[in-house]
Amino acid sequence: MSVAPPTRRPAPAREGAGRTGSVASSAPGRTQRRPRTTILVTAILVVVAVYFLVPVYWVLVAATKSTDDLFTTNGFWFSDSPQLLTNLRLVVSYDGGLFLRWLANSFLYAGVGAVLATYLAAAAGYALGMYRFRGSGLILGVVLGGVLVPATATALPLFLLFSQVGVANTYWSVLIPSLVSPFGVFLCRIYSQAAVPVSVVEAARIDGAGELRIFHVLALRAMAPALVTVLLFQTIAIWNNYLLPLVMLADSRLYPVTLGLTTWRGQVDRLPEFYQLTIGGVLVSVVPLVVLMVLLQRFWRGGLTEGAVKA
Repeated sequence: MSVAPPTRRPAPAREGAGRTGSVASSAPGRTQRRPRTTILVTAILVVVAVYFLVPVYWVLVAATKSTDDLFTTNGFWFSDSPQLLTNLRLVVSYDGGLFLRWLANSFLYAGVGAVLATYLAAAAGYALGMYRFRGSGLILGVVLGGVLVPATATALPLFLLFSQVGVANTYWSVLIPSLVSPFGVFLCRIYSQAAVPVSVVEAARIDGAGELRIFHVLALRAMAPALVTVLLFQTIAIWNNYLLPLVMLADSRLYPVTLGLTTWRGQVDRLPEFYQLTIGGVLVSVVPLVVLMVLLQRFWRGGLTEGAVKA
């Protein structure tokens, strides 16, 4: 009794060959498009970098010049006799060190306000993202509405309210509005839902951990990249805030550095040496933001991959 040998199926081989041929035929087209896309993206990034770095470079160059050199030499190149240290010494010593007082006020407003705003945003975002309760949707809608309201629209009502309470022209009139970050609440809500494992939270509850301990020990660590983002955005927003201190403050000793430099700039037409002081003060005011960005960027990148696991 003879058994017929099994027949081979050539179809898969031909299908694979056809697939390989199609990939090979499309590969040259891809390799031709990639360099063009890379060049285009690189060119756009270079233009954007130049757009943001040229003003910083101009401030650095102008801060090394005297008042006469500012109007007689090339604005984008150093003068023959740079005097950066002399200009900085004039900035910090003018009017009994008033600029240092403004700088300390900015550190107070931005430091305390940004830290407390980040903590409150993390707590509110975690509650909205991890708990289900009546009215949570309404609260989220109010938060999103707060994101759309510009700060300029609330400056005057806040001034009228703080004037009646008696905290206008004080540190509190600038600190209290800085504690509210609707964008931070929204970002922390989204990130808590994605980064905080529900199973870990349930396991902690079974082990007897309270809700506050779970939030401070587990949730805050998992939400680190979002917290760094909120802290950075809030610090820059408070540091660069001009309208709110302008409306709230009348005492120059309470001014932040942005409002103080504006008062110096307003006296340039009458006293030209204030132009030199203003540029030196601008250079000093930029340094803390650059240092903050460099320091927080490391934690930002590290937090993005902290929760990664191998498959």
